[in-house]
Amino acid sequence: MRRFGKIAAATLLVLGAGTVSASADACSGRSHDTGTAVGAVGGGLIGGLATHSVAGGLGGAGIGGLAGNAIARNDDCNHSVRAHRQAYYIGRDGHRHYYRR
Repeated sequence: MRRFGKIAAATLLVLGAGTVSASADACSGRSHDTGTAVGAVGGGLIGGLATHSVAGGLGGAGIGGLAGNAIARNDDCNHSVRAHRQAYYIGRDGHRHYYRR
């Protein structure tokens, strides 16, 4: 019965963390659901295989989801900043001239 309590607590923790949506950020305005899902699946597989338990898999899924979301946010922000910097140049007149896409 003690083991069931630990598994139930881990499940509630992961479900609670999983229901928080991967909201859009200020850099791109896009959500990062895909990065969160991929991180959760990968973390769940690694945690389950490393500990040989359901609780380890659920804990790994929670941590992997958070890591996947953070990585997706960082990559997206870096990409949008680079794209913004390359979208214009400053001419001799001191004004911004935008490239056509």
